[in-house]
Amino acid sequence: MSASATLVLIVGLGLIAWASARARAFALAPQGRNRPRPAEQGWYAALWTAIPALLIVGVWAWSKPFFVRNDVLNHPAAQDLPSEAIDRAAVLSEARDLANGAIDAAFNPLAETLAMPWVAAEQKYALVGLILAIATAVGGGAFGMLRLKPGFRAGPRVERFALMIAAAASLIAIVTTAGIVLSLVVESMRFFALVSPVEFLFGTTWAPETSAAGTAAGSYGATPLFWGTVFIGAIIAMLVAVPLGLMSAIYLTQYAKPKIRAWIKPLLEVLAGVPTVVYGYFAALTVAPAVRDIAAAVGVTSASSESALAAGVVMGVMIVPFVSSMADDALTAVPRAMRDGALALGSTTSETIRQVLLPAALPGVVGGVLLAVSRAIGETMIVVMAAGLAANLTLNPLASVTTVTAQIVQLLTGDQEFESAKTLAAFALGLVLFVVTLGLNMAALSLVKAYREAYE
Repeated sequence: MSASATLVLIVGLGLIAWASARARAFALAPQGRNRPRPAEQGWYAALWTAIPALLIVGVWAWSKPFFVRNDVLNHPAAQDLPSEAIDRAAVLSEARDLANGAIDAAFNPLAETLAMPWVAAEQKYALVGLILAIATAVGGGAFGMLRLKPGFRAGPRVERFALMIAAAASLIAIVTTAGIVLSLVVESMRFFALVSPVEFLFGTTWAPETSAAGTAAGSYGATPLFWGTVFIGAIIAMLVAVPLGLMSAIYLTQYAKPKIRAWIKPLLEVLAGVPTVVYGYFAALTVAPAVRDIAAAVGVTSASSESALAAGVVMGVMIVPFVSSMADDALTAVPRAMRDGALALGSTTSETIRQVLLPAALPGVVGGVLLAVSRAIGETMIVVMAAGLAANLTLNPLASVTTVTAQIVQLLTGDQEFESAKTLAAFALGLVLFVVTLGLNMAALSLVKAYREAYE
């Protein structure tokens, strides 16, 4: 039975337990003050039925591959496996893919021989897991049902369990962030053991080369990558996004009629839902050739078909909704009395916006811009498809440049040896990018918080 079918079965057993416990709650004390609440009793039994069984399914899904692999290795045909660990792993991987239907034929004949034992082991341990899950569900449901008595209060226990689930869910983000930071730091330390941090942070030549484990070949000066990231995401994109986003927010909050705002604002926010690969195609197929042709028309012959300007313009359009939404919220939160007071003193609408509303909403607007910058410098697809992969330290927006995220993609694409400095460099770049975006997000949130406190 598949994992999805097992989950459906467990949920079905939980529903049966819920209905049975609810009926039992009515039967225990049909009248009187001590009658238990049927819904709480039902949820109590259902939780005891489903949760332990789901835990068993999760643990078994993690441990089953070890048992399956051990069974296959104990098969007589496995005696012919290569002695080298990497060759042995390759044959077993092919056998697993054949057994799971991922491939139709294997390169190694031994893999085809081991495919049937792999299928048999998978079926055996899947049945064992199903029996364990059903037994656990039945046992948990029986335990929950036996505790249902007239004076038993299931409500506090159900609420306590719900609180535990909510607390565990809230910890997921913290644990995930800690895991990301730990993995980046550990791998980055391995990289900095091979390459000087000074060379990495301040070097001007980026030319990593594949090398043997424990050595570093080529140059790892990441300054061109940092500059390309700032040039595209924090300069060109912001020159497009900030004016468009701020002007659209001003129009929607101060000039647009309610019916027009009800139409334009959702249409503007649709831009935030467009996949970045679509923006990348648009930048590569439409904007980049147009930029090159316009440059050639005005006499610039060195314009590249992949340029920082093309990527930055499209990236700026992509993050217009972020700037517009934050600026909209900031302008809307300014007390109405400030605007009315300025208009009562004879100021025009434009003067009120320039001299009253924008200064008052400036912290919120700046916070939105910083959040947009952190979104822009983490963008990958647009840069890869429209800006190129050349690590150039240049001020020419018509030249091909690259960014940190684009280089991370290039370094980790394909079969890579995770002991070489070239591959480990991706983790060092990721650590720098993480620190920068974290700093920008913290600064933006602190500004927004200070702004909101000023008008609450």
